Order: sequence, then structure tokens, then C-alpha cells
Amino acid sequence: MSRQSSIHRAFNSRRRAEIIWRAARRALRDWRASDGAIWLHLLKTVTAGLLAMGVAMLLDLPQPRIAMTTVFVLMQPLSGMVFAKSVYRIVGTAVGMIAALVLGAVFVQQPELYILGMTGWVAACTAAAMRNRHFRWYGFVLAGYTAALIGIPLVMQPNGLFLAALGRGAEVAVGILCSGMVSAVVMPRQSGSLLDRTLRSRYLNFTAFASVVLAGRLERGAFEGRFAGLVDDVVGFEATRAFSFFEDPTMRARSGLLSRLNSEFMDACARLHALRQLLKRLHWSDAAIAPLAPYFSELAALLAQRPRRNESERAYALRLADGLEAFQRILPRHVRETRRPLERALPDALPDFDTSAELIYRFTTEIVRYSRTWASLTETRFIQEPRAARYVPRTSWYVVAFTFLRTAVVVAALGWFWVETDWPSGGLAMIAAALTCALTSSAPSASRMAVQMAVGAAFAAVTGYLFICYVYPNVDGFPLLCATLAPVLALGAFLATRPRIAGFGVGFAVFFCLLAGPDNVIVYAPDLLINNGIAVVTAMLVASLAFMVVFPPHMNWLVERMCVSLRSQVVLACHGELEGLGQRFQSGTHDLMHQLRLLLTGRHQAHRRALRWMLVTLEVGHAVVDLRNEAQAAAWLGTRDARWPAALARVQEDIAALFEHPDGALLERALTSVRAATWIGQEALATVAHERERRHDVQRLLSHLHFIRSALLDRDAPLGPLGRRVRRTSGRSLKTQ
Repeated sequence: MSRQSSIHRAFNSRRRAEIIWRAARRALRDWRASDGAIWLHLLKTVTAGLLAMGVAMLLDLPQPRIAMTTVFVLMQPLSGMVFAKSVYRIVGTAVGMIAALVLGAVFVQQPELYILGMTGWVAACTAAAMRNRHFRWYGFVLAGYTAALIGIPLVMQPNGLFLAALGRGAEVAVGILCSGMVSAVVMPRQSGSLLDRTLRSRYLNFTAFASVVLAGRLERGAFEGRFAGLVDDVVGFEATRAFSFFEDPTMRARSGLLSRLNSEFMDACARLHALRQLLKRLHWSDAAIAPLAPYFSELAALLAQRPRRNESERAYALRLADGLEAFQRILPRHVRETRRPLERALPDALPDFDTSAELIYRFTTEIVRYSRTWASLTETRFIQEPRAARYVPRTSWYVVAFTFLRTAVVVAALGWFWVETDWPSGGLAMIAAALTCALTSSAPSASRMAVQMAVGAAFAAVTGYLFICYVYPNVDGFPLLCATLAPVLALGAFLATRPRIAGFGVGFAVFFCLLAGPDNVIVYAPDLLINNGIAVVTAMLVASLAFMVVFPPHMNWLVERMCVSLRSQVVLACHGELEGLGQRFQSGTHDLMHQLRLLLTGRHQAHRRALRWMLVTLEVGHAVVDLRNEAQAAAWLGTRDARWPAALARVQEDIAALFEHPDGALLERALTSVRAATWIGQEALATVAHERERRHDVQRLLSHLHFIRSALLDRDAPLGPLGRRVRRTSGRSLKTQ
């Protein structure tokens, strides 16, 4: 008996040890994914910065602190981000060096003209950065302020400009190489692994969200916020895909497949939104929707399935796709059987019934495509994409012009003050202004970030003063120098990892290196440090004041211009070239809405209004693209009825005019055009009642037209007030008659 009890105790102790070990491993994994990742990033950033400084000193470069500064501007948590940023930094630095040399050669010892030319160059580069995304933005930014960094200190010394450009290029190259090497060698965190986790969580979250929407269990008002999150997922995924292109040959080979996956995700989101909008307008108790309720419930139950225990992601996605395809195969027959009683009892409900059934079928098609593409990512063999769908970003030209004007005014004002007062540190103030305008150009709140950078730079100047007066004189040897710099540099890098206070960290780390970073021969000039620190902080505060008072990004006219650009996506859907139109329309719409969301942070009413414009734009534009595609497939209708091509063109013209200039009269004209095209389609449907394929073609056209009409009449959409105004005007005119 004692032997059995001892065996039992040993078994229990072993089991407890396994449980404790698994819990410890889980805790360690969670720590590595959260706080551990931050500490690893700090370690790699400080190591790369000190290594760049040491290599630059060993090569006897003029200013090793520039190499260290490069690391803190360049370093990112993921190695793919660093590689991508490095490529564009090299290109931007080279272009900036050439610009500095050209401007110095054209305006020899003419500081006024040189400052004017430099102002135009910096403003043009910053504005061009707004037309680009991800680290292409950074390439344009570097081309602007690298030229200022090289050329402005030597505006009156053209003979030293060429050597200064070569030295600056070498220092920047050392920083790029050190940051890239440390990121790739010291416990690298790959963008590909982040991309895999993003794809998995996005797929599971979307299927769960779609299940809740189709089952009618989503709380009122919650859809808009959840859909806005999907917009951010689309834009964020495209950024991560761009990063992974630079680090992993597998991801580079599958870049086209990943792009197609993002395109299919946008299609599935658009179909879900269209289906939800129709359900919202008709309500579940409506005679047209009630017969379809079992199909909605069945589809919701299929999407609610979660991965089984020990089931791979690929197996789960394929199982879900197979179930959806089985549901889709029998759906047309069941819909026909459900439709027959309505034909006799409620013929007026048929348009809503047909449109809802068509949307169910199309949404199922999109989610099946998305599921199979997601599952194909885990295949070991590579399949060449025949033609990759491209994500096409979109930026309003008003935003570009606004950025150019804002940068030009700030930089030119400080340059003019420098020339008029002969301020010794005025050149550095102009450089700091160019740097601030460039780094805050894509920030949601440029004025707040500029203030944070100014505060960080002020603390950097104070810390630099202490180092120059008390630390550097007592340091003997490179190891001790690294030991004294490491805590300070780590503090700046840590603050830069916090999104809400990142400006403090950027200002502290970058300007500590620029103002007080050690060179081969350290110059003990505290007065120069104080003057330079005052110049940097003043420039940033001037920029912040200009961003806040003279050029506030929340100006109503700028927000309205961006909303106009958003609505113009419907004009693109109506008149754009049909090949690839769906991808161009959706990517541009998502991109503009993402920019509006960043711009309207904290302004809930304006944000909600912009989001509703985005939803109706996506709804109507996607339906117009579908209508045009179906009309192209049903070209026989134009030969049978000569009125159809003109009616379809009139629908496109009137909808485009409505979204260019929303107005009650234009809304009424668009509804009239849709109604006229619907009548022609209904007449054609009666003539092809016994031709199965052609009957289905006409029914799909009528479904799209009916959906467009219901979207234009939606009372909760931004066009709703216009529709109510039109109905009141029509009622008064009838009473008068």
C-alpha cells in the first residue's frame, strides 16, 4: 500500500511540475510578446547606436554623432521595417546630397536666394511625401531635410560643400549598415511572423463578426465602429506586407498572393456591409426578408465555427470553405422554392427579396475565395500569381498643397529671421524647422508632436550640457564612454516606443545626439550648446504655433475637401476604366477614410459624419462597379433593347453628379434615372422569362439597380436629409396643383 501511495505522490508531483513548466513557458511567451519585445528593441537600438558611433570614430569620419543619430531615426522593432527604411533612406540621402550641391552651385554666396531655393526644395519633398505611403514617405522626407542638414551650415562656404556632402553620406551609411546588421543578427523579429499572426487574427475576427451581423445580434450603432476597425486593418496589412518584402524571400515570392488576399478581404467587407445595410433598411420582420431568415441563420452558423482542437489553420479554412460552398450550391434551388409563394401573394416584395438573395450568394462567394486564398498561404510549393491586384493609395491634392504651404511658411520665416538678425544658431533653427515639418507631416496631431519634440529637445540640451561639462572630461576610453551614454540613449528609445508620448523620445534621442553627441575631438563649448539648444526648441515651438494657429489641420474646409475626395471615388466607379476598377475603387476609398480617421481623432461628431460618407460611398460605388461588370457580361441586352445603353449611361452620369455636388435636385434626378433603367430591365425580364441564363443576367442587373436606389433613399445615410427635403418639396407641389 505504501508503494502505491509513493507512486501516486510521485505521479502527482510530476504532473504539478509539468503544469508549472507549461505555465512558466506561457508566461515567458506572453512577456516576450509584450514587455520583452520592448526591452529587446531598446537593447538593439542602443547597441546599434553605440556601434555606429564606434565605427565612425574608427574611420575618422568628421561627425560620428551623425551616424548615431541615424540609428535612432532609423531603428524599428521589426527587421523588415529597418531594411525597408534603410533602402529609402539611402535613396533619399543621395538625392538630398545632390540637391544640396546643385543649390550651392547655383546660388554661390547668395544666402537669400539659397534659403529661398532650399525652402522650396524642403516643402516640395515634404508635400511629395504625403502622396506616398510607408517608407517611400521616408525617402522623400530624407531628400528634403538631408539637403538642409548638409547645405545650410555651409551656405557661405561653397568650397567645403562637396566634402561635407561626402562626409555626411559616409556617416549616414555607417548608421544604416549598423542598424540593419544589429536588427538582422541580434534576435531578429521578422515582419513575416507578425504578418502570419495578423492574418490569422483578422480571419477569425472577421468570420465571427460576420456571423454576429448575419444573425442580427449586433448592437445598434456598433457596426460603424467595427467597420472602421476593418478599414484600419486593410491599410495596416498593406504596410506590413511592404515591410516583409524586404526581409524574407518567401514573402517576396508570395507578395502577389498577399496583395490578392487583401483585395479579397476588402471585397468580403464590402459585401458584408452591403448586406447589413439592406437588412437594416428592410428589418427582419419585413415580408421580403422573413422567408430568407433560415438562410441567414445557416450562413451565420457556418461562419461561427471555430478551429477544432489540434486543427491546423489550413484545415480549418478549407473546412469552412467546403461548408460554405455546399451551402452555396443548394442556395439557388432553395431561393427559387421560397420565391414562388411571394410571386403570387406579395409581388411588390420581389425586388427586395431578389436583391437580398443575390447579396447572400455574392457574400458567400467572396468569403469562400478569401478562405481558400488564406489557406493557400500555408502551401510549401509556390504558385505564380498570374496578375497581382495592386493596392492603390489615394491622397487629396488639397492635403498635398496644404502641406507644401505650411512647410514653406515655417521654414522661410525662420530663414528670413536668420538672415535679418545674423543669428549664429539661425542655420540650426532652420534645419530643426525642416526636420520638424518633415517628421510631423503624417502625424495625426502635428502641433502636439512638435511640442513634445520641443520638450524632448530641451531636456536633451540640459542633459548634453551636463555631459559636456561633467561627464566627457572624466571619461577615459571607449568602453566607459559607451557605459555612460547607454542609459541616456535607452531612455530616449523607450519614450519613442510609447505612441502617446513618442514625440518626447524622438526629440530627446535625436537632438541629444546632434547637440551633444561625442566626436573624435570633443569641443568643450557649453555656450554653443546652449545657443544651439535654444535655436532648436524655438524652431519647434514656432512650427507648433504655425500648425496650431495659422495652419490647423482640423480646418473645416480641409476636412470638407477630403470628404469631397472621398465622394469622388463614386465618380471613379462610374467613369473609370473597368479593368481593375474594383480594386482601385476600394483601396482608394479605404485609404482616404484612414486619413480622415487620423485627422478627426477626438472630434466624434465630425468623425461619425465622415465615416457615414465613407460607408455610403463604398455602398453605392461598389454597386455601380457590379452593375457595370454585369452590364458588360450582358451585352446582348443592348442589342435587344436600344434604350438600355443610354439608360445605363444616364444612371452613371447622374450618380456621379450627385456625389460630386450632393443636392436634392440631383438626388431626385439620380433616382429618376435608376427608376427608368429598372423599368427597361423589367420589360426585358418579361421577354426572356424562358431563357434561363439571360433571365439570371437581367435579374442581377435589377438587383444592383434596386440596391442603389435603396442606398440613395437610406434615411440614416448623409443623403437622407436631401431625400426628405425632396419628398417634402414634391408633396407641397402636389398640394399646390
